[in-house]
Amino acid sequence: MTIAIQIAQFILIISILVILHEFGHFLPAKYFKIKVEKFYLFFDWKFSLFKKKIGETEWGIGWLPLGGYVKIAGMIDESMDTEQMKEEPKDWEFRSKPTWQRLIVMVGGVTVNFFLAWIIYSMLLFNNGDTYIPSDKLKYGIQVDSVGERLGLQSGDQIISVDGKPTKKFTDAQLRILLGDEVTVNRDGQEISVPISDEGKALIFKTQGKAFLGYRTKSVLDEVVVDSEADKAGLRIGDELIEVGGKSVSYWSEFMQVLEASRGTALALKINRDGSTRDISLTIPEEGIVGVRPYSEDLLVTDNYSFAASIPAGFSRTIQVLTDQIMQFKVVFNTKTGAYKQVKGPIGIVEMMPERWNWTFFWGFMAMFSVWLAFINILPIPALDGGHVMFLLYEMITGRPPSEKALETGQIIGFIFLMGLMAIIFGNDIWNIIKRFL
Repeated sequence: MTIAIQIAQFILIISILVILHEFGHFLPAKYFKIKVEKFYLFFDWKFSLFKKKIGETEWGIGWLPLGGYVKIAGMIDESMDTEQMKEEPKDWEFRSKPTWQRLIVMVGGVTVNFFLAWIIYSMLLFNNGDTYIPSDKLKYGIQVDSVGERLGLQSGDQIISVDGKPTKKFTDAQLRILLGDEVTVNRDGQEISVPISDEGKALIFKTQGKAFLGYRTKSVLDEVVVDSEADKAGLRIGDELIEVGGKSVSYWSEFMQVLEASRGTALALKINRDGSTRDISLTIPEEGIVGVRPYSEDLLVTDNYSFAASIPAGFSRTIQVLTDQIMQFKVVFNTKTGAYKQVKGPIGIVEMMPERWNWTFFWGFMAMFSVWLAFINILPIPALDGGHVMFLLYEMITGRPPSEKALETGQIIGFIFLMGLMAIIFGNDIWNIIKRFL
């Protein structure tokens, strides 16, 4: 049932985005009186799951869930219908219309994707506000593991900025560091600039970023599980650990390091309870779980927005997401980081879906993915919207259209490139699944 919910969320998100994107092409085409022969959700190579002719357009659902398309008359597209192009141009064909009209038709899809993300982000901010952990509320600084230390960071550092830009939200710090080149921290009262190496980023991606950056908390117990080793030893909620195994501890991470190194043994603990010091002996099981959790301050804050304020804030969020995605290309195409190994296709994305239906996640993911589709589609690659835009801009600048042979060749090259890329991404998904069983 869990995987069914994950798949259902993914398919619904993709279906909505594809339909709205294609309507972005369909509506201006109809407005300019261009014939649209097909409107399909998913691809119908060889056959379709459903189709119905309404007016001059065939509406349908294909079986191959790799997007969708509208087939516009008089245009060289992924259908490669060159026979139609051999005939004399008709008034209702794409090629017969002014360049500016054809340009509007081609950018319609990415425009819809951008505005959809803007609307969703604005409504999420209006309804839910913006919840995050402010960087300046981390009074004990950050907590890093061995990977974070390899980056050059230290537990206790206070992050000031990444690439010179202040980090208001600690919840964005991991992404900012992965995409950045230099992080500035306050370390023992001094500002220090730490270069972020490609090798360090590679370690993060190799471990999928697990716990390389968190925030420090004091070694105070907030939960003691009934009948656990900690409960049997006499530990209670509110106890502060001050010494473990003869080592002084102030922060929870220090306690966990000693505990991890002491599996299967008994540890002597000194605790502070209600202002007095007590000695306790704690047996550490082989699995290293003793049944305690630390006290964690409620660091989350929420910025609320009126309807009017949510609109520009939603626009800013959309631009920020777009900027982050552009910057991710720099990291992904840098082979030293190994980030390309973590690129997820449909299988990997399904695994990211929550196991229970979550509307906040649903709309947030749709907005993010809508921005992603807009960015990918506007790239100047033949077979994508950006490829058509590139040829149209060439026509507007030179005053003459590219030859049909150039358009056909571009479509073929673009299609082969995209299919090869999809094969790599699918292969990466499958390999990541296989590695779990090796």
